Amino acid sequence: MLARWPAPGRCKSRLVPGVGRARAAAIQARLTQHGLAAAAEARRALVAAGGHGGGLELVLAASGLGPRAARRWGRRLGVDRVVAQGSGSLGLRLQRQLLRGCREGAAAVLLIGSDLPALAAEDLLEAFRALEHRALVLGPAADGGYWLIGRRRATPQLFTGIDWGSDRVLAQTLELAGQAGLDAALLAERHDLDRPADLDPWR
Repeated sequence: MLARWPAPGRCKSRLVPGVGRARAAAIQARLTQHGLAAAAEARRALVAAGGHGGGLELVLAASGLGPRAARRWGRRLGVDRVVAQGSGSLGLRLQRQLLRGCREGAAAVLLIGSDLPALAAEDLLEAFRALEHRALVLGPAADGGYWLIGRRRATPQLFTGIDWGSDRVLAQTLELAGQAGLDAALLAERHDLDRPADLDPWR
């Protein structure tokens, strides 16, 4: 999971006009906990089914705080490890985490953000199942982006030439995947939480 430290005024700035700095930070903290809880539940389900859930590592790619504080945050959240997101565009940060996971020998890497109110363990289990037969899995977001990307191999070209933050992110990624000969599986569409209006279904 890629997540920013939920401090007032330092995260989810686009929510601030609607709910204020403190509430925006509280929402961010709750969503981070929710997403990691869904991931932990997915791991338990894999273990119970006799799969490889015991080897599934929950990694928090953090930004907005130093390494020591990030490790303390990770311990409170119950993740296995905390790494730095690093600087750059969203595409560069996603690419960095996919490359890291693949270099470390992960059989598959799923990347999600920390702004998914409707995320469920079954979504992540479905993504892992899709990667058993498909080269790429994407979770379409209602705003034209994607809320999950999963690969078994690093593919830097999937993150270049993308208009990050636009409603063309998913379409451009699928186009790049086609050019690379990657067969993509699409999960159910989900809403991420970026703007005050996105809160309406969850009030």
